[in-house]
Amino acid sequence: MSIFHSRTELVELGQEECLRLLRTRRVGRVAFVADGHPLILPVNYAVDAATIVIRTDRGTKLASMPLTSVAFEVDDIDEVGAQGWDVVVQGHADDITDSIDRRSEVLRALRIDTFAPGMKWHWIRISPRTISGRRLLSR
Repeated sequence: MSIFHSRTELVELGQEECLRLLRTRRVGRVAFVADGHPLILPVNYAVDAATIVIRTDRGTKLASMPLTSVAFEVDDIDEVGAQGWDVVVQGHADDITDSIDRRSEVLRALRIDTFAPGMKWHWIRISPRTISGRRLLSR
């Protein structure tokens, strides 16, 4: 049992607050199934409206993530203060690297500074199906 359970309160966040919080970070985690097994990887990202965009090179993300269901998560946790928040986006990922529609062009113009080495030529769009979030507050 958590030593914090009597000192904290869990509050559901509305979609607008979730989107605002998504825009405050540069690193999130994307979850998907690769070779029949769940995988969660950190990624740099940008948000436009409710769409999340990441850049990647060849590899597991590019081979397994596009055209499938994914989850994306961002959080901020203060372990000492026993408070924080998390936002989870569930949706569909697709590769927009070579898409010629106007929306894809807008998304590819977003600035995404990646931490990992490499050129990151491929652009992946995560179109949300659901967006949810929670805030843990100290009482």
